[in-house]
Amino acid sequence: MTKTILTRVLGPYYQLFIMLLLMVLLLTFSRVGLFIWQFDRVSATGAIWPLLLQGVRADLILVGLWLVIPVLLAPVWGRAASFVSWRSFCHIWALLGLLTVIFIEISTPQFILQYDIRPNRLYIEYLKYPKEVFSTLWHGFRTMLLAGIAVTALLLWLANKVLLNAKRSVAPYNNKTLWLSWPLVVFVVFAMVRSSTEHRPANPALFAVTGDALVNSLVISSPYSVLYAIYSLKHEASASEIYGKLEQKQMLTLALDWPWLKQAEFDRQHPTSHFRQASTAPTRPLNLVIILEESLGATFVKSLGGVPVTPELEQLKSEGWWFENLYATGTRSVRGIEAVISGFMPTPAQSVVKLSLAQQNFYTLASTLSEQGYQTSFVYGGEAHFDNMRSFFTGNGFAEVIDQQKIDNPVFVGSWGASDEDLFRAAHQHFTKMHQQGQVFFSLVFSSSNHEPFEFPDGRISLYEQPKNTVNNAVKYADYAMGQFIAQAKQSAYWQDTVFLIVADHDNRVYGSNLVPVEKFHIPGLILGAGITPKRITPVASQIDLAPTLLSLLGISAETPLIGRDFSKDDTSPGRALLQFDQYFALMEENNLTILRPEKTPIAASYDPITKRLTATAQPVSDAQHNKTLAQVLLPSFLYRQQLYRSAKPLVNKKESIVIAENTPTAN
Repeated sequence: MTKTILTRVLGPYYQLFIMLLLMVLLLTFSRVGLFIWQFDRVSATGAIWPLLLQGVRADLILVGLWLVIPVLLAPVWGRAASFVSWRSFCHIWALLGLLTVIFIEISTPQFILQYDIRPNRLYIEYLKYPKEVFSTLWHGFRTMLLAGIAVTALLLWLANKVLLNAKRSVAPYNNKTLWLSWPLVVFVVFAMVRSSTEHRPANPALFAVTGDALVNSLVISSPYSVLYAIYSLKHEASASEIYGKLEQKQMLTLALDWPWLKQAEFDRQHPTSHFRQASTAPTRPLNLVIILEESLGATFVKSLGGVPVTPELEQLKSEGWWFENLYATGTRSVRGIEAVISGFMPTPAQSVVKLSLAQQNFYTLASTLSEQGYQTSFVYGGEAHFDNMRSFFTGNGFAEVIDQQKIDNPVFVGSWGASDEDLFRAAHQHFTKMHQQGQVFFSLVFSSSNHEPFEFPDGRISLYEQPKNTVNNAVKYADYAMGQFIAQAKQSAYWQDTVFLIVADHDNRVYGSNLVPVEKFHIPGLILGAGITPKRITPVASQIDLAPTLLSLLGISAETPLIGRDFSKDDTSPGRALLQFDQYFALMEENNLTILRPEKTPIAASYDPITKRLTATAQPVSDAQHNKTLAQVLLPSFLYRQQLYRSAKPLVNKKESIVIAENTPTAN
């Protein structure tokens, strides 16, 4: 009886209504399961039921978005004359929506295990690399993958049975009723999507009600999070769309107001370009080798509070400059690359490694060093096209790319390419050849063995734990391979002429109850080699400080757009770090943080490196501190959009010249 009444009342919308119920039930069931899994963190909020109710509200936004297309088509397609095809369309549309919901929700737990947050933009980015993703899933998570496919198929089969029953029961309106009811249905769907009577419609930021980023993400659904991430891509190059605006002159003044930039004379057309005088003057040209270690965070370094799986690095730290408080700018490899190689600050957008306007004439260390006569190269054990690295490097000063295809007879090849041993063997051969030719060189060597599914050759290390293919064992192997390379380099002719930087791109997993998991941004950094006297650097430092420091140690005085700190000139004054975590941006000045949030007031917090706890302070963020922090994230967005992050040089085409006018109203 109830079913008959519903079919009459809802008419051509009955199937869509059943889809709505199924989606909300599935999403609620999934959320409850995730809440139970993360009960300790969810219960810490003291608001479990309100969070669940807010979750249903967020689910209705998602369902409303999926209803937009069929509802708009209903007046012309849902009529009696075309009702047979309308029923089929609604069935397929509902089934497609449920498949999307089921698939993304089932993949959510594994994503949370890796990133401590629901699927977001990273989920989309990884889908661009199906070969690497599938290989990782098949070799590292085969049982979970097959189980996920089976559960998806089962749930979709059950949902299809319900939808087929609804399809058989649905009946059309007459044309008059269809047109008269349509505005009401449109209004209901509009209200679902907007979910607010305020000036702005609801968005994920509205549901961020706790200090725990994971709990905030659990309130919304994973499909909604992914869909919003896709929508947000249109703001990729504009931090002002997320955090606010400043007048351009004010932004530049505040962003560059750091002690190490006080004496800089900036170029008028390229606002961060200035001449940097090196602090050293070597008697001979020095090579530079940057070893970028995949996912080697402080988590794995005993002396930095981690597990003891990097004995080689621990031994080497006494031979060079050891950064005790170095912080990554983000949580992806490409973010680490842009910071270490380009000295570029983080934004809420994708890394410039992947953005179109940075594929040529974007500053990198190779830009300066190639002008100084250096042979420049990128050495990688995998396929260099991954994450757009080949395009970015070859377009911005790197003359040669040595990747998996150029590594002869690798002893071990895993899902992510040749092992770190093979990588370093290829690098050593390349450096030896360059030295024999009397060629000064700069090379970025990027490891990959410490990557899920954590594959590496047998018999190299005593395993830290069982089974073999775990992150701790993979890190220990990566450390072993790096240590073997450094030992070999010390016996080589190029050692005495080479400065080495060993640094992580980011940590392995980003998790924790802090709004911004500061402890997971902490990474090791070590400079050693030619002319390096051992010491410990204790102030807070950022990855963007490494490039200017390295140029100074090489004795390279040049015009660059780098705004990082040269630690060869001052290694004792208080420092700062810039952290981008999902949609949050934080300016960290020693142990004090100012955190910017989308469409919300900023938060002042203090970080205890011993307990690794981030605590919000009682005092609100002052306007001055807010603007100072905002300037730090607006500047790189502005430089990217205006294509100004390059050395100041005369431009061949005058039309390309961009003069920064003081009366320009805002910096976007």
